Amino acid sequence: MPLAQLIDTAELTARLSEPNLCILDCRFALEDADQGRRSYEQAHIPGARFLDLEKDLSGPVVRGQTGRHPLPQPEHLIARLRAAGLNNDSEVVLYDDGPGAFAARAWWLLAWLGKRSGVYVLDGGFKAWSEVGGPVTEESADPQPGQFDGTPDGDLLISALQLTERLGQPGLTLIDARALPRFLGEHEPIDPVAGHIPGARCVPFSENLDAMGHFLSPDQLRSRFDRLLTDQPAATVVAYCGSGVTACHNLFALCLAGYPLAKLYPGSWSEWITDPGRPMA
Repeated sequence: MPLAQLIDTAELTARLSEPNLCILDCRFALEDADQGRRSYEQAHIPGARFLDLEKDLSGPVVRGQTGRHPLPQPEHLIARLRAAGLNNDSEVVLYDDGPGAFAARAWWLLAWLGKRSGVYVLDGGFKAWSEVGGPVTEESADPQPGQFDGTPDGDLLISALQLTERLGQPGLTLIDARALPRFLGEHEPIDPVAGHIPGARCVPFSENLDAMGHFLSPDQLRSRFDRLLTDQPAATVVAYCGSGVTACHNLFALCLAGYPLAKLYPGSWSEWITDPGRPMA
């Protein structure tokens, strides 16, 4: 079974009553940390449980040491997933408002913990669900606690120190998921320092999507990333972004295209710049 899988609105509608289905609402807005929770309370897909990017899918920020969305402690994340009703054999559907960045973060975290089958991202997210008139509810789900067991896989990660040691080496294809103006340092609305990690290539996550906000076909994605990799093996890829969130969108898209799961630099730019001794471009 492919590691990255999409589910469309029609298929999810047909599967809503399946008892083994665990739907996770991952909506969030960087400019308003409570927007996702408010949106969930106003309307969500029936049976969905809400997970917050900053409270559930990230760990505590340590000023001057971590990025804006450090990885959560595995024990905390596992506890939250169990509270959401997740079992080892659950089929999981993840969604956000539409672009898929926060859903992809949850997808990557599940893969990191070893849950690598039966996990789907809703193509087009809640926006697509609303456009087709999918059922919604205000009632919060109250699932039976699950028994999910997860073990983090350190091989999916690269630290700032490890990345520093590999900069400039031929066996590294570093891809930055941020938009080009942020990559170039022309516009930086979030972080106190503008620019990018030297040697990185700008691969905006938004270009994994079509004009309607749905993922490009696997062949289209393959063509996109083939041009990027040229003669480099896929194992050389390291993904990063501003805080380790939208990089997961590129990792998901790479897997949709048939590539293996590449490494993530979870601290990303917002962690990189906490040490002024690290090179910047």
